Amino acid sequence: MTDIDKRRKQLLDRLAELDDRLTRIEDELDDAPNPDWEDSAVESEGDEVLEQLGTSGQDEQRAIEAALKRIEAGTYGECVKCGAEISEERLDALPHTPFCRECAKAV
Repeated sequence: MTDIDKRRKQLLDRLAELDDRLTRIEDELDDAPNPDWEDSAVESEGDEVLEQLGTSGQDEQRAIEAALKRIEAGTYGECVKCGAEISEERLDALPHTPFCRECAKAV
């Protein structure tokens, strides 16, 4: 398996994990509210956390989808800002990153 195939699989696997997690979050948020006021207040706080996790997951989904498009375009691993090569270490840590280390600092 070439490195780009390995990266594609890694990104697709993470995308599947996120889809599953976001589905569970959505199901949890769709549950009927508790009629007990105190329990409902606690659930409401929990719902806010779930909504934030959902938003974060959606942001990561978009970043992964963009990375997959860069793979298809043949530009994966190139910084979208300066065109420099993104280090393997950085891609290991953040496989969907569009920026090299230097440009990421400036964002």
